[in-house]
Amino acid sequence: MRLSTKGRYAVMAMADLAINGNGGPVTLADIASRQEISLSYMEQLFAKLRRAELVKSVRGPGGGYLLGHTSKETRISDIIRAVDETIQIIRCKAGSPQGCMASKGRCITHDLWEELENHIHLFLSSLSLEDVIERRILGASGVSHRNELPVAVAR
Repeated sequence: MRLSTKGRYAVMAMADLAINGNGGPVTLADIASRQEISLSYMEQLFAKLRRAELVKSVRGPGGGYLLGHTSKETRISDIIRAVDETIQIIRCKAGSPQGCMASKGRCITHDLWEELENHIHLFLSSLSLEDVIERRILGASGVSHRNELPVAVAR
């Protein structure tokens, strides 16, 4: 599974907007500069975010973008979905009764990967933009493997 830059950058940009909005519009140029993302790529992402009503545009001098909803109401899964990002682990076509094998059957590990997909979706749906900017993510799963180091076994 791979979450592309589209989804990651959209969440980064929305978090930046939530932090730096302070009730007023934020320019894409400022977000792009702070997050080190090209302005043209940012424009493409925000066009999709605007269509999904996750952001509102303000025209004219002092214009820019505002959050479409509060950071508490904005789900991470909605941001990722808005930029046409999908989290797909299984090789099978979604909703198809046929599997990915040459025989049209499902592979032996299909249920494992499909359930992982479900867990990822549930996890991203359970998190708000506020959770991200308030840094309430680490430990949300109840497990942290990031800081584990291999343990040497004495013989």
